[in-house]
Amino acid sequence: MTFQGWFTLAVVALTLAALARLHGPPHRVLLAALVALVAGGVLAPTEALAGFANEGLATVAALFVVAAGLTHSGAVDLLVHHLLGEPRTVQSAIARLALPVAAVSAFVNNTPVVAALIPAVLGWARRLQVAPSKLLIPLSYAAILGGTLTLVGTSTNLVVNGYYQKFNQGEGLSLFAITPVGLPVALVGIAFMVWWFPGLLPERRDRAPFADLRSFTLEVAVDPAGPLVGKRIAEAGLRHLGRLFLVELARGDTVLAAVSPEERLQGGDRLVFAGDTRAVADLLRIKGLVPVPEPGANPAPRRLERRLVEAVVSPRCSALGLTLREARFRDRFGAAVLAVARGGERVAGNLGTIRLRAGDTLLLETPPDFAARERQGEDFLLIQELDEIPPRHERAWLALAILAGVVAAAATGLCSMLEAALVGALATVVTGCCPADRLERSLDLPVLLAIGASLALGTALHQSGAARWLADGVLALAGDHPWLVLCLVYAAVSLLTELITNNAAALLVLPVALDLAPRTGLAEETLVIAVMMAASASFATPLGYQCNLMVYGPGGYRFADFLRVGIPMNLLAGAATLAALALREGLGALTGGGALL
Repeated sequence: MTFQGWFTLAVVALTLAALARLHGPPHRVLLAALVALVAGGVLAPTEALAGFANEGLATVAALFVVAAGLTHSGAVDLLVHHLLGEPRTVQSAIARLALPVAAVSAFVNNTPVVAALIPAVLGWARRLQVAPSKLLIPLSYAAILGGTLTLVGTSTNLVVNGYYQKFNQGEGLSLFAITPVGLPVALVGIAFMVWWFPGLLPERRDRAPFADLRSFTLEVAVDPAGPLVGKRIAEAGLRHLGRLFLVELARGDTVLAAVSPEERLQGGDRLVFAGDTRAVADLLRIKGLVPVPEPGANPAPRRLERRLVEAVVSPRCSALGLTLREARFRDRFGAAVLAVARGGERVAGNLGTIRLRAGDTLLLETPPDFAARERQGEDFLLIQELDEIPPRHERAWLALAILAGVVAAAATGLCSMLEAALVGALATVVTGCCPADRLERSLDLPVLLAIGASLALGTALHQSGAARWLADGVLALAGDHPWLVLCLVYAAVSLLTELITNNAAALLVLPVALDLAPRTGLAEETLVIAVMMAASASFATPLGYQCNLMVYGPGGYRFADFLRVGIPMNLLAGAATLAALALREGLGALTGGGALL
């Protein structure tokens, strides 16, 4: 092997060590490795940057936008509301959660799916009186399993397919090429979660559910044209909200202080809730509830780009001492008051009759320029923009239709996956499903940078001869057994994925696997699918898959929690994958019938 090959192996080894030991963003380590390969003469600058122009990377970026449209339009909330329901046991809750999440993740990149569902699942857990730690790992694992069902389920599949297209100068895998392998793995994995996870997962609840919470009073109205009219309080999902409770219902001049769960809602009913900021944000996502209009105020248009903002009233506020109605708050500041807190406690009484005092904390729905504008004024002391936008539910079905169109166009061969994703992203922005100012936030730049740099590392391994040298080592271990070669490739990716990112692990092993294909008699597609599945089936640590890392904090998990449930999942997924690939390749070829060159 040449000096360039040894230099590449050294860079890769140092990269793996850094990714395994460091807790910083992986894209920084991978970009540093990319610079080292260019400086060492292994890659020309154009070759190093070619990964960022990869078709798979561009497809991932476009699908991030489509997924953002599903989130901001409330389509995800719509699915959660209709599919999760009110299960009576943790076992049935995991089943109700895992099946739809896996189905959605098959066609939407699973990382944004988990990001969108974490707050929804936390609210659902509060309503069910179930510890979030019983549900958030199943959420992550179900999304991971769903990502193995199609080519678009995870960025790893798209990126691996993009490299494979470049390697063989062909069209790559079709949208459902991985499904015959991924489907049995997903079914086996979900069944294992449903039957065994309730006893294996920890039960960690907040020690004091209402401790250290800013308690808000929130008043909302039942939309006369919304779906809640005629429904009972309990049926509408307005009871047992965990950190939010219904204080009273005002209907005309009548006020019901103790609202029965059997009370039927009418259009225009005013509901007063008390709770914390996070629960208030959950409530505002319920379709059919709208902020209460101020009498005599000009109606503020509810645009897609409106924000939730916390603001503390200043002693110099022009509305000090006035009620919200007297101050005509919406006309004066261009913002709607959704909730009020005073001294960490909820303010008693009707929202419109509360007189503002210095130090009151307001939860506001505002236009996007409110925070920047009011920071220069004297009306508010502190302004904090919450990363939450009340969804426009009327766009939900449109966002789902765009996703269906993307999948249909790619599945039928009408256009390539990249073309379908780009058209879908454009449609998502043009139709307003994703606010234009949220477009950049929908693109997970660190993930895209890590993918682009990983592609360059894979190119370096192939061009320097290092991949072939590693392939020779695998053949020396496997002897003349193609089945053992397949197992070693899967095991290598699976182990690396638990230490570094799944995209990096897949792209480091893929060149070696493709070099093995003609020398073992195995089909290239079989090895490509094995790499995809091993990179996705990452359950044992929170480090290997971004979905696991996202639920790590909100679920209150420890590292050992992932080991307890993830190691059996890894073994189960590996066995199911290799069995499915054996059937796909033909048992005879994998038991020694293939010739080793």
